[in-house]
Amino acid sequence: MNEKNIICGRNPVLEALKSEANIDTVYINGEGGILGRIRSMAKKNGAVVKDINFQKLEQLTQGAAHQGVAAVTACAEYVSVEDILEISAQKGTEPFIIICDEIEDPHNLGAIIRTAEAAGADGIIIPKRRSASLNATVHKTSAGAASWVPVARVSNLAGAIDKLKENGVWIYGTDASGEDYDGVDLKGSIALVIGSEGFGMGRLIKEKCDFLLKLPMNGKITSLNASVAAGIFMYEAVRQRTKK
Repeated sequence: MNEKNIICGRNPVLEALKSEANIDTVYINGEGGILGRIRSMAKKNGAVVKDINFQKLEQLTQGAAHQGVAAVTACAEYVSVEDILEISAQKGTEPFIIICDEIEDPHNLGAIIRTAEAAGADGIIIPKRRSASLNATVHKTSAGAASWVPVARVSNLAGAIDKLKENGVWIYGTDASGEDYDGVDLKGSIALVIGSEGFGMGRLIKEKCDFLLKLPMNGKITSLNASVAAGIFMYEAVRQRTKK
């Protein structure tokens, strides 16, 4: 992790939170006192708080004087689901949104963001827990696209999907049990759900989908890397949406 993205020490982290700096994740080793105050303020500011053992905190901070706490800044500001819908409305186009269901590898998330930007997606939605976030690795892997694609980080992914549905967005999940991806209409208001690297979509998220899509698997390998699969699905949507 890039040391420029890490804030070490109790007072530096506390002051960063007070200033409403763009804090992505706060790592804490310990309880009570100023650490308790940092924990509370971080949660209030929307940052993810993770308890971490001393050895891992030492590794994260590369031996810096951390005093039991370190914060990692995000490479871009998070937005809300409403912001993403508003972006589409301002463009005068039907929403084209990517939902990442527990994509934990930052290289995969970065690659998905890069493709989403190139494909003209309005934004990306990720869960706050069990997901890579907008850290330095994601920014580098995205080739800077993370600075351009709006990303909403939500506490409840199922609730975010319900909000999209309330705004007329159809939810297309990607799953081996679905229909062939090139035979489904992707021209309207859509959100594509990309499942996690090892397990695909969660059960509840799968149940929330209006349609399920699959890619043909003609070899001995039965799945593709999440970012590769996401790119194929996104560009099928692009093909359909730009076809005259």
